[in-house]
Amino acid sequence: MIRGPITNRSRILLGIASFFVLLVGYAFMSHRAHVENPRNKTIPNATQLQEGWYNIWAGENGIDLWADVKASAARLSLGVGSGVLAAFVIGLAMGCFPLVEAVLMPPISFFAKIPPTAMLAVYFVFFGVTGMQIFIALIAFGIFPTLAQAIAQAAQKDVDDHTLYKSYTLGATDFEVVWEVVIPQILPRIIENARLQIGPAMVFLVAAEFALADQGFGYTLRMQSRLQNMNIVYTYLALLGITGLTLDWLLIQLRRRTCPWFGD
Repeated sequence: MIRGPITNRSRILLGIASFFVLLVGYAFMSHRAHVENPRNKTIPNATQLQEGWYNIWAGENGIDLWADVKASAARLSLGVGSGVLAAFVIGLAMGCFPLVEAVLMPPISFFAKIPPTAMLAVYFVFFGVTGMQIFIALIAFGIFPTLAQAIAQAAQKDVDDHTLYKSYTLGATDFEVVWEVVIPQILPRIIENARLQIGPAMVFLVAAEFALADQGFGYTLRMQSRLQNMNIVYTYLALLGITGLTLDWLLIQLRRRTCPWFGD
């Protein structure tokens, strides 16, 4: 049955099973690679992965995990925060006022179709190749167009016209209608769309660090991949995945607490 419900227990067990299948598949490929070449480093086995964890925690091979965490976290938080704030203001204005939409939607739609990483040369010109600005710009401009369009659409589709008319009938101003009526109704959509931008934001972060940084997850991935220390590369990728899942879970909890009426 389409959209047939399943229990939470079944959902959790199926999620665990999917990860287990991935681990078994990886273990099988690693075993085959090491049977052919016991010194294989491209698909590290459990012992090599354990060694990678040790090297990271011990700070060997030029790795400074906590410095990477602080650098990447600062860039990601500032970039996502700037992008979400700009998208919220512009998207809300476009969704509420047709004149603003007519002026801003065409250029935003145009830039939404250009991959942000393809515009690195442009960012170099305006923000330089060093400093925090280039990372913030790449992340913020990377998530801004799509998020602004989603917020504008939510303001247009999720708020009933009759609700707006009733608000004006009761004497509300434009600001009061936006603040008291529109924002509360589209807030869960804003949080959901911001949550969906975490993955792209991390892609832009790692891409920028891979090319420009001297600290951060992207920088360490670049240096360790050059040395073929794939046990460290895979460990860093796992940490990135855990970080993304944690941020995803936190935003889901935020939506549930602020908008309990929205449901799951």
